[in-house]
Amino acid sequence: MSMIGKSLIHYEISAEIGRGGMGEVYQAKDTKLGRDVAIKVLPEEFALDKDRVARFQREAKLLASLNHPNIAAIHGLEESEGTHFLVMELIEGDTLRDRIKTGPIPVEEALKLALQMAEALEAAHENGVIHRDLKPANIKVTPDGKVKILDFGLAKAYEGDQGNISLADSPTISAAATQQGVILGTAAYMSPEQARGKPVDKRADIWAFGVVLYEMLTGKSAFSGTDVTDTLAAVIRSEPEWKSLPANLHWRLREVLERSLEKEAKDRYGSISDARVDIQKALADPSGIFAQQASTLESKGKWEQILLWASIPVILLIILGVVVWNLKTPESRQVVRLDHYLTEDQQVITSLILPVLDVSSDGTLLVFSTPKGIYLRSIDQLEARFIAGTDEDPITPFFSPDGQWIGYFAMGNQRKLKKISVNGGVPTTLCSVGTPLGASWGTDDTIVYGEVDSGIMRISANGGTPEVLTGQSALSGSPQILPNGKSLLFTTPVVGVSKVAVQSLDSKEYKELFDGSSARYLPTGHLLYTVGNSLYAVSFDPDKLEVTGGAVSMIETVFKSPSTNLSHYAISNSGTLIYLPGQSSGSNNERTFMWVDRDGKEELLNTPPNTYRVPKVSPDGREVATAALINDNTDIYIWNIVDETLRRLTFDEADDSAPIWTPDGERIIFWSGRDEPGIYWKNADGTGEVNLLFALPDLTLFPWSWSGDGNTLAILEYGGGLRYDISTISMEDDPERIPLFHEEYAEAHPRISPDGRYIAYMSLESGEMKIYVRPFPDVESGGQWLVSTGAGESPLWSPDGSELFYIGDDAIMGVPVDTKSTFRYGKPKMLFRGNFVVGYGDSPPYDIHPDGKRFLMMKRAGVESDESATGTPRKINIVLNWFEELKQRVPVD
Repeated sequence: MSMIGKSLIHYEISAEIGRGGMGEVYQAKDTKLGRDVAIKVLPEEFALDKDRVARFQREAKLLASLNHPNIAAIHGLEESEGTHFLVMELIEGDTLRDRIKTGPIPVEEALKLALQMAEALEAAHENGVIHRDLKPANIKVTPDGKVKILDFGLAKAYEGDQGNISLADSPTISAAATQQGVILGTAAYMSPEQARGKPVDKRADIWAFGVVLYEMLTGKSAFSGTDVTDTLAAVIRSEPEWKSLPANLHWRLREVLERSLEKEAKDRYGSISDARVDIQKALADPSGIFAQQASTLESKGKWEQILLWASIPVILLIILGVVVWNLKTPESRQVVRLDHYLTEDQQVITSLILPVLDVSSDGTLLVFSTPKGIYLRSIDQLEARFIAGTDEDPITPFFSPDGQWIGYFAMGNQRKLKKISVNGGVPTTLCSVGTPLGASWGTDDTIVYGEVDSGIMRISANGGTPEVLTGQSALSGSPQILPNGKSLLFTTPVVGVSKVAVQSLDSKEYKELFDGSSARYLPTGHLLYTVGNSLYAVSFDPDKLEVTGGAVSMIETVFKSPSTNLSHYAISNSGTLIYLPGQSSGSNNERTFMWVDRDGKEELLNTPPNTYRVPKVSPDGREVATAALINDNTDIYIWNIVDETLRRLTFDEADDSAPIWTPDGERIIFWSGRDEPGIYWKNADGTGEVNLLFALPDLTLFPWSWSGDGNTLAILEYGGGLRYDISTISMEDDPERIPLFHEEYAEAHPRISPDGRYIAYMSLESGEMKIYVRPFPDVESGGQWLVSTGAGESPLWSPDGSELFYIGDDAIMGVPVDTKSTFRYGKPKMLFRGNFVVGYGDSPPYDIHPDGKRFLMMKRAGVESDESATGTPRKINIVLNWFEELKQRVPVD
């Protein structure tokens, strides 16, 4: 909506000057001071984001601290009826971009302009400010030749020469600029480290300065391409066309460009002042700004001219051959790998049960889910912006084919399928859902999605009544309608041994293709799918629904959801691949134990590295019961902390896991897959036989926690898929099972409080794993309390019952509680975070010492980076033009 003719406080808006990702710029009259000013208005969708507004205010104050004749001044930061805007100096004249459109700028004039640019950057850098978005469109030249650099409002203070700048503070992008085929200027001026998503400092400005200087001298971009991905590839790997520079340019100016445009930041000028000095020396050189020829060429003789003319037909034939060859062989595009690091407010949803990211069909945009809502990033920008209006804890974001809408599942009490504009706003509800298992938006403007207990569903993108497409497993997911519109590709089931399958939408004929999950058909004629953490590709005929070649492993480190086989990757029709990184399927899974106190201080136990799982400290604190996979068999082992010895407790060929101690420390209770799978027990000292305690057909039962009197055992029941339920077994007479929580969503990890009055557990009730508490044993009698503020897993009571712990955002969280009367609880507080193993399902990854002062944690042996050791990736990997690599490694007949 245009603001021309409106007033903001005492500023009367008269004309629009420009617009960009961080706001619209207008010319206005300051009626108090009687002067013309420029005002930059923060877009409405940004104004709804409190974090963005706060940052806008901080940057305005930062910009106001700069006082230099070549930097556009800021007069104030204002707000009027919810509209936030900057009041800035109004600069007359054209932008440098407008000047360059007419052709190269004369060398001497270009150097004088560059000198002013360097002086402005020098002043900003001395005040701890970098621009980070320097480009011709942000540089104005007044009628009298004075340079004014604009948009320092997007700058961010840096610390020292190597300061790490938060990627969350980089330029944004307008929706109009994301249309397919539009080449955005910012990409062409990014430094290689910016393009790769690495931390930047003032040398990023020096790079951009070099790019702008080159463009002034040549009239063309130093780095360009047919689209954004080609442009970024050129920035990272290509060199400018040095031959396009003016002939005989002074050697010192050539050096200024070469040193400014070094790919490695450490090889670049360390300070813009060095570039300024070199330009000054070139301008002051008595011999001029052009190098002198050492000698002049003599005229060619008669025979030389004859030979020259005779060679022309040969040269023309060579040129013609090159042209014909290029027409036959399309130019290969460069494959470029980038990273998007997730800032603290952009951490993906930690439960990671379903895919949390997607990329638009044209490969220019990516989205990912966070507890706060959905974030969107343009590939050629550094910042991911919050999409105002999205629900908290959204699940499985996915793009419409035109990239203008994002579908997602709003869970919690809503449980709805919704869509929202990429610009934000009020989301549109399409239908109610149960527990979703992936989705995709077809070119026919319908959405297909998997749903627990229902199978694969289809609904119009405008809403309506969903129809059931499959008669297969109700745990099918990750659906996609193939391009012919007649067949459906999906995973069935999404847990256990999953299969990639297809089904005719007309005849309902069903066909399993191979083991795998998260399959996607590509316009290159390939199927992508995952097995474990590996991404595979195979050629595929979508008409015959047949695989036509052998599978090739492309990437071995794609993060997979811990309780399903759905993987966190997405691929565009243009070849942009994005994925959350995880460990490779063959990675070392050996672990060690350590004590960690409440302040995060670690004390490594002298346990030999092994595939330990599910550690449980004995009631006396002297031993640890654990399961370990040794010699292809999982058994129960006990580590003696005092003697530092590891002894084997169970010896059956069947797997044994999930051990817990009885309250008196005399026995170990565990799950076993023996002839009658169920819960078994054995004396902790190793004497006696293994005895069956309780079993149920068609259910896998894991013992979890005891009541303080030892009369009640809380158990986790697994019925396949996401069917995790909670029951108890009464031990007073004959063991009797009493169902406790049996809802349509998963509920797991039950922990009875030390006084026996409450039970803590984790649940997918909201669509994301969170920690809840209810009265016990009558769980329906006194309400329900949501204890975790965000995602949470594996609740654990302190031995005295005064605190409840859980894993949230890869950290150990502590919540003060009072169970003496009505249940009361305080605000969760992070105790510590480290490179520890986190678990899910039947694998609680930690325990607490009976003294309540130390936690028993597991760390992967030899792993130091918390990115690979914890459960939540800290970045998104981006691969541009990935189809080039795919077509080379997996040819299609």
